Amino acid sequence: MKIQLICVGKLKETYLKELIEYYTKIITKKYPFEIVEVPDEKTPDNASAKEEEKIKELEGQRILSKIPSDSLIIPLCIEGKPYSTEQFQKKWCQWNRENISCVTFIIGGSLGLSKNVISRGKLKLSFSHMTFPHQLMRLILVEQISLLSHL
Repeated sequence: MKIQLICVGKLKETYLKELIEYYTKIITKKYPFEIVEVPDEKTPDNASAKEEEKIKELEGQRILSKIPSDSLIIPLCIEGKPYSTEQFQKKWCQWNRENISCVTFIIGGSLGLSKNVISRGKLKLSFSHMTFPHQLMRLILVEQISLLSHL
């Protein structure tokens, strides 16, 4: 099963890059894995709700253009379902039994994800009701995916 992670924006922090590289090495021992970064849109100060929606739509179009047609899509969003590590691992084993060829996780930018991207998700995943920086969520998600390599 191929694993794809699509993220809005570039990762700039060296310490996060190093940790993500560490977990990527673990993942790639068992699964093909790639991180795809799509450009983020600049958000003007005091942007209106309409402007923010337009920004999310532009970023969403970029995201959707990168998803393989046969992929199971999992957007990370606050309205998603929270899973424990164990529950997520059981779900992963189920997808393996179903011979899913590709799983695409999606992390939005600072404004979140567009409705179009969220609606494409087979499973909407939430790590918390709290809001975390999307750069940190990338690390947390990659760490959780690395645990799947031991199954």
